[in-house]
Amino acid sequence: LSYSFNGPPQPALLDAESVRPDTILLLDTFFHVVVFHGETVAQWREAKYHEQEEHAAFRNLLEAPQADAQMIMDSRFPVPRYIVCDQHKSEARFLMAKLNPSVTHNSEGGGVGAQVFTDDVSLRVFMEHCKFFVVLFASFLL
Repeated sequence: LSYSFNGPPQPALLDAESVRPDTILLLDTFFHVVVFHGETVAQWREAKYHEQEEHAAFRNLLEAPQADAQMIMDSRFPVPRYIVCDQHKSEARFLMAKLNPSVTHNSEGGGVGAQVFTDDVSLRVFMEHCKFFVVLFASFLL
């Protein structure tokens, strides 16, 4: 799920483009429940904006994924490991390792979202190669 100021929580693609500085992501992998704070959200939290009365909306934004994660963990056996992490920090690897690397160091134009440093290809590239080889193989059968 993706939490932001733009509306209620929404399902998010497990893609590098879903990682944005102004969102919070909740990932449930059965054995791990990860609450991932984007860079801007993490900076605001560290500046303690959520403790100020005029930033009640930000406080609610921070509490919503924690409440949903607690609900998931209460209903699960074995209890999953709960991980709270920030973008560009070491524990962010629990989320980044699961993402489709649609934005990598080899991507042209930079793209939207976080860069995933990997040698793996994105799902789009994989599907394009599958289509190419299916058509190539089909042409040999004719």
